[in-house]
Order: sequence, then structure tokens, then C-alpha cells
Amino acid sequence: MAKHRPLDFSLDRGSPVPLYFQLSQQLEAAIEQGGLAPGSLLGNEIELAARLGLSRPTVRQAIQSLVDKGLLVRRRGVGTQVVHSQVKRPLELSSLYDDLEAAGQQPATEVLCHTVEPASARVAAALGVAEGGEVVLIERLRLAHGEPMAHLRNHLPAGLLDLDAAKLAETGLYRLFRAAGITLHSARQTIGARAATPEEAERLAEPAGAPLLTMERTTFDDTGRAVEFGSHVYRASRYSFDFQLLVRP
Repeated sequence: MAKHRPLDFSLDRGSPVPLYFQLSQQLEAAIEQGGLAPGSLLGNEIELAARLGLSRPTVRQAIQSLVDKGLLVRRRGVGTQVVHSQVKRPLELSSLYDDLEAAGQQPATEVLCHTVEPASARVAAALGVAEGGEVVLIERLRLAHGEPMAHLRNHLPAGLLDLDAAKLAETGLYRLFRAAGITLHSARQTIGARAATPEEAERLAEPAGAPLLTMERTTFDDTGRAVEFGSHVYRASRYSFDFQLLVRP
């Protein structure tokens, strides 16, 4: 049974920043830094307000902002519970599996499809193969802490890797590339957003029409050969991409 976690937050009552926002920011930082682990209980709003010396509406507003972000959940008869921190993925050439593992998110994979199919015009153009030629399709559901995070579709040139469902379920695709001696060098990537279809919503445990992040990536090895074309969708409530922007001199 999850335990109530002691809260030690410093709120500046003289600051122009609203108290609810200060509390929500410090709670979010505690979740992301591991001070409040998944499953931790914060107690109900009355208990929290009393412990922190705040009004109940202030605590309710802070909690609701984190419920809306998917970091907290209210459970009847239990109280407010930490779900997990949102995954913030750096915009670099890395795999989702590696990023989740590095963030302590306990990645797991369900292999939905592993087959050979004719390359569509779009896939053929991305991989530099003949349209209608054979390519490998891998379709997976990636989970963290047992919750679905992303639906991944990857096309690979036929014969590139010796794959089976067991290998795909136990680790990430880029690790399999490295194990096969394939050195990933660069990628061309596009990020977007759209509403979830009913099928996607059911698969990702989101309401129909919920916002999803999309990403398409063509990855090249150190010889310039295209080795994969990925078309992925991510839960916006659980996932974001991090950018670092530099000022051009």
C-alpha cells in the first residue's frame, strides 16, 4: 500500500506569484526529480491544506493543474496519488526505449505486428527502395510503468536485421541496430500534432479526439544508407519533446 509522503515546500506568501502556482510547481518538481515516486499518496485536500497552512481552494487549484497534466490522479477513498512524471524527450537521435529507461520510467513493449509487406510510395521514397519491393513492418506499443505511452510503426529494408518478436519485446530497436554493428549517424525528423482516432484512443487509453503528438523519422547509418522509417504517435498528456534553441550570431 502506498504511503503518504511528507511534504516540505517553501511558499513565499509575499510573492506576486499565486500560492497555488508555487505549490503546483514545487509538486511537479518533486515528481520529476523522484522525491514523489509513482504511487505516492498526497492525502486529500483538507489534510494537505492543514499541513501546508493553505486554504482548501488554493490546494484544490494546485492539484487540479497537475491532474490536468496527468501527473496526479484523484482516487475515491484513497486520496490524491502520483501517477508518474511526464516524459520529456530531448530532440536528438535516440530511441524512446533508451529515453524512458534513462528517465527511470520502466519501459516495456507489446509487439503488435512484425511482418513483410510491399513498400508504399511514401515508405519507398524514405528508405530509397523500389515501390512495391519488400520491406519489414514492425508495429509496437511502448509502455512506461504499465501505461501506454506511444504507438510505434517502423519500416526497415528487408534483410537488414535478424528480428523476432522476443527480441523486439525485450529491448529497443536502436539497441538491436547497435548489436548488429549498424552505426546510426543522422536522421531527418518531422514533429506534429493531431486528434486521436477512436482506435488510437482505445489503444493509448485516451478519450477519442484527445491530442496526440506525431513524429516521422528517417534514420541513416554512417554510410548514408536509410535504415528505418518511423511513424509514431505519442500521448500528449504523458509526453513532450524538449528543444534547445540557440541564437544565430
